[in-house]
Amino acid sequence: MRPLTIAIGNYGLTKPLKDGSVQPDGLKLEYITVDPIVAAMRRMARGLEFDVCEMAFTTYLCAKAYGMPITAIPVFLTRNFHHGAIFYNVNSGVNKPKDLEGRTVAVNRGYTVTTGLWARGILQTEYGVDLNSITWAPTGDEHVAEYKAPPNVDYSHSGTPIADLLLSGIPAAVGDIRVDSPQIQRLIPDARNAGFAYFRKTGVYPINHTLVAKDSVLKADSGLAQELFRAFQAAKTIYLAHLDAGENLSPADETAIAVKQVVGDPFPFGIGANRKAIETIVEFSIDQQIIPTKFSPEELFAPGTLNLK
Repeated sequence: MRPLTIAIGNYGLTKPLKDGSVQPDGLKLEYITVDPIVAAMRRMARGLEFDVCEMAFTTYLCAKAYGMPITAIPVFLTRNFHHGAIFYNVNSGVNKPKDLEGRTVAVNRGYTVTTGLWARGILQTEYGVDLNSITWAPTGDEHVAEYKAPPNVDYSHSGTPIADLLLSGIPAAVGDIRVDSPQIQRLIPDARNAGFAYFRKTGVYPINHTLVAKDSVLKADSGLAQELFRAFQAAKTIYLAHLDAGENLSPADETAIAVKQVVGDPFPFGIGANRKAIETIVEFSIDQQIIPTKFSPEELFAPGTLNLK
């Protein structure tokens, strides 16, 4: 039996798989180290380099829209609330979300990056921001090479670090950003609690990364998707027990515990528990011209996994 190559990040959620505590039944997995894991997503979207790969959800949607022969399994490895992913320069004249209209806003990495998509969607739906009035300035290109961005996306700043953009004239940015300057602050105050309030209002717990497999691999083994789902569920069970024990906790573990107090399961798998988040990210992707047409959740995931939970 040929081992399946799999590229996934190093998280509490994946550790039981990588250290051998969880062994998938009937499968041999060869874990490929790619650091940072976003590089694996790019390689998968452009060259199908792995049999199974972690992938940002909007990268997956975009790749699917352009005919890449991959299909997701409803395992979600990372997720977050993104109210804290909107930054501004305090000297820019921006004081509230609506002040972004008519300006240029930087985007960390590509326009299709999932964190940027969620941040823009929140600006639009929760704060009434007209996204089309803003020029979006990515600092890099897109994982899906075929993607054509809308006309209000300006790649002329590509290659410039986002901190430099924020400190040299661009008033705001969206994305997973670390800028060590008192001039750069989060635009939405008390962002964590704003995210929790968003969940209580909408029922949406945003998804960042999912798991995808090549269609050829799924076709060759009709039980592969289900077994991968079961293996990741077993790993999650071990990780949640670690959180409940409350010992040797990392900052990521502490965050997961805080989120658990609000949402319940901090890492829900399956379509049923995630339908609202999946439908919302698809809607945001259409609104922001990342995909041309709507996908239903059932179109996005391997058929044998549609009812798993």
